[in-house]
Amino acid sequence: MSKKETSRIRVLEEIVLQTLTYKKGSEILGLSERQLYRIVKRFKIEGYSGIIHRSRGKPSNHGYPEEIKTEVIEIYRKNYSDYGATLFSEQLEKRHSISINNETIRRWLRNNGINSNERKKRPHRKRRERKTAIGEMVQFDGSHHDWFEGRGEKCCLFVCIDDASSRTYLMFSPTENTESAMRCKWEYIEKYGIANSLYTDRHSVYYEEGKLTDFGKALLKLGIKIIYAKSPQAKGRVERNNRTYQDRLIKELRRLGISTIDEANKFLRESFIDELNAKFSVNNELPDIHRKANVICLKNVFCHETERQVKNDYTITINGQYIQLEKSDVPLPAPKQDVIIRKYLDDTVSIFYNEQELKYKLLKGKPKKKERVITKPGKEHPWRKIKFGKTV
Repeated sequence: MSKKETSRIRVLEEIVLQTLTYKKGSEILGLSERQLYRIVKRFKIEGYSGIIHRSRGKPSNHGYPEEIKTEVIEIYRKNYSDYGATLFSEQLEKRHSISINNETIRRWLRNNGINSNERKKRPHRKRRERKTAIGEMVQFDGSHHDWFEGRGEKCCLFVCIDDASSRTYLMFSPTENTESAMRCKWEYIEKYGIANSLYTDRHSVYYEEGKLTDFGKALLKLGIKIIYAKSPQAKGRVERNNRTYQDRLIKELRRLGISTIDEANKFLRESFIDELNAKFSVNNELPDIHRKANVICLKNVFCHETERQVKNDYTITINGQYIQLEKSDVPLPAPKQDVIIRKYLDDTVSIFYNEQELKYKLLKGKPKKKERVITKPGKEHPWRKIKFGKTV
């Protein structure tokens, strides 16, 4: 008997003894007089058991058949034993055409003695308000993990997430180095545009005390402000997403048997990113302030750039390699002038002066200095006829 049913006993006893009217009793219990007449009738015939609700201990009319429960539990144990209840309910609907609420599945698993791998709650921290426009700030991070669960090498997942809408772009890479970070940002810009600012951590790729890294120089060319977080908690949105991918994405890669970075990136671009954004992105009606990059040569932005001074013999050196500048339609810089050397992500190199590309060739060694040849004038040379000194 529930607490609510127990509280009715005294009122029903007073009505049976006729010391309390049905009208007053219905007001006390919050029931209609018609319903109270039925309850009192059962109470007189059955006693205290007549107060108990008739459906107590019986299966719900809206419940699932036992066959469905058994089938779901069997599917979970066979194919999804490390899935959480929420992700499992999504996979049931998507791959088995069985639509059941995740809380119902969680209860079924618990009743069958199955731990659904719920994460422990983290300490509460005050959440920073989202930005008010899409593209106002993008959080950027690299997540190192055994993404292929031993089927392939450990690698890094680059994550770009818009702060206002949680719209996401992902890319796998062997390591979190400058070239990979540039490639990811390049792909993001081609897909969505140039954001106003980038929020990232103080990894050596992005931050160096007192000067800009190559990645920072690329952002500066695009007019992107770079903001450095002082703790992982400060960029909580992207950190929480990393935890989600280490659960959902890993299981998708396992299901498809993906074990290489190229295959994983193809899967991300063809389906996973779009499905992820369709499910989790929010505030898509906000204004989008991403700038278009149509007139910008991103190849000349995302590269390693350095300056070198031209020597008198029109050579320059970089990393011990001598380079000879050659004549072309573009005028050569004068000696002592600086040229810009750009090494691209495909390892090719170009040299520019005043944003005009120069021709060059690599030398095998240090160029030899030309020997100065001194020739004496012949006997009949006019200089021989000139008399020097005093004449008497």
